[in-house]
Amino acid sequence: MSETVKGDRIAKWLAHAGVASRRDIEKMIAEGRIKLNNVKVTQPATFVTPGDLVVVDGKLIDPPARQRLFRYHKPEGLVTTHRDPEGRPTVFESLPKELGRVISIGRLDLNSEGLLLLTNDGALARQLELPANGWLRRYRVRVHGNPDPAELKRLAEGVTVEGVKYGSIEAMLDSVKGRNAWLTVALREGRNREIRRVMAHLGLPVSRLIRVAYGPFQLGTMKPGEVEEVTAKVMREQIPSLAP
Repeated sequence: MSETVKGDRIAKWLAHAGVASRRDIEKMIAEGRIKLNNVKVTQPATFVTPGDLVVVDGKLIDPPARQRLFRYHKPEGLVTTHRDPEGRPTVFESLPKELGRVISIGRLDLNSEGLLLLTNDGALARQLELPANGWLRRYRVRVHGNPDPAELKRLAEGVTVEGVKYGSIEAMLDSVKGRNAWLTVALREGRNREIRRVMAHLGLPVSRLIRVAYGPFQLGTMKPGEVEEVTAKVMREQIPSLAP
């Protein structure tokens, strides 16, 4: 029997519903947090058909809506998580309620700001995070110190910091004012706090970090806290896999 007749695998269904990525949903299944028609789901090879009731952590999940993508100017001081054990304010608490449930594509840490892409589709989020896309993430970075242009150029060859090897980083000195300097930094696969750690390794502590682009999507003139939906036409143009 084809999967079309069976419906969608539950991880795929929940990912499209914006609950989490397929990988995270499989962990939730193993933890016994998901029920289908009031029966605990124990196998990822479980299928959802129209009319089925899916419950996650006791909450009924609405069927997947149309795929949506948003640009959001994340302010400094928010964490990119749905639940923060330390009780800090989160990105998702600050969003307009009419957006519904969305998840982030990648993250920005507490003290970073700028462009954060949001979607209601966990499968799309996973797809756009993959390094295989080759999407460049571009940042404006203010550092304290006197950057050496030659040292910045060598970051393109990769660098190892405290035993962790980081891939190629494009870094260019833009301006210097007193003891501070502004850099343009770009990378294709950002690890947690990568820019801050690499710059600290060069003796250049970061005092401000703003993401200005994620692949073809730009921060532009958006103000902190603003959200703008990406049109379906632009999504199809910029994400080839979505084109009919």
